[in-house]
Amino acid sequence: MPYVSIVGSAGYAGQETLDRVLRHPDLELYAVGSDSLAGQDATALDPRLNRNGGKRVPRLITNAAALACEADITFLCLSHEEAAALEPPSRGVVVDLSGAHRLTDPAGYEEWYGFTHPRPEELGGWSYGLPELSPPEGRLIANPGCYATAVLLALAPLADAIDPESVVVDAMSGMTGAGRSPRASTHAGFVLENVSPYKVGSHQHVAEIAQLLGFPVSFTPHLLPVRRGLIATCNVRSTGADLRELLEECYASSPVVTVLPEGVAPELSRVQTTDGAEIGVFADRYTDRTIVICALDNLGKGAAGQAIQNVNELFGLAPTSGLRLSGVLV
Repeated sequence: MPYVSIVGSAGYAGQETLDRVLRHPDLELYAVGSDSLAGQDATALDPRLNRNGGKRVPRLITNAAALACEADITFLCLSHEEAAALEPPSRGVVVDLSGAHRLTDPAGYEEWYGFTHPRPEELGGWSYGLPELSPPEGRLIANPGCYATAVLLALAPLADAIDPESVVVDAMSGMTGAGRSPRASTHAGFVLENVSPYKVGSHQHVAEIAQLLGFPVSFTPHLLPVRRGLIATCNVRSTGADLRELLEECYASSPVVTVLPEGVAPELSRVQTTDGAEIGVFADRYTDRTIVICALDNLGKGAAGQAIQNVNELFGLAPTSGLRLSGVLV
């Protein structure tokens, strides 16, 4: 049974990853790192931990100590710059949930992330792990961004069947997409009763979207006054192919991505707290465009759930092990 170490467990992505590891029948938790909580019992992270008779969570240690464990699987749940600066363990699978290793071009980090990558020569050794479209390879895996996951699930199967210059994406995400660090734009007084666009024309996920699609898209993100969930509405123009047919064919055997029946739209309420994704396809009645909508949970399929999917694939485990996929209609 593979042993797991989590580096950066106190953040949203770290907590969600911890939860899935504890529920996973084929993974054993070995170390949990948090610089702010090091030395404390797991209940400092969540009072419910170690009280239900399930897998126990060991006492929290520093992130450096958790990294040094060189477990069979190490999840990096740190900020972009922190993850970029780390030397990955010399053994085991490493899954980075930050954006520190998603781009193959080091110059992209200065342009999109605002820092110079300290280990540019190592970027080529990281695999972009979006299981349905870009299966993980090797032992160093860059987990895709949440917005990028939704847009790529909607558009990558259509890349050769749409006019690249026609693609316009409007996306909305819950507050947890911004992480736990407080800032003025995530205060309740700003977010509640409000919907605000941000990083207009300059969101960092645009770079990885273009990297996989092979062309850039016009992308505008918005902050929603909800805790979690993400929805991306993609307006495209087909070059003649049946776009619904292409999507249905791509995800026909997927236990995670569902192409909804005609006339049914994706909804946040159905994907929140899960690791699944919904895709809806609609013809624009008054133009020659097609509207493809993808909804997912930014902390689930957009982060921790996808990280677990990547591990399942690399270790030959059941594709849905450890995932949250059950719901009213399942």
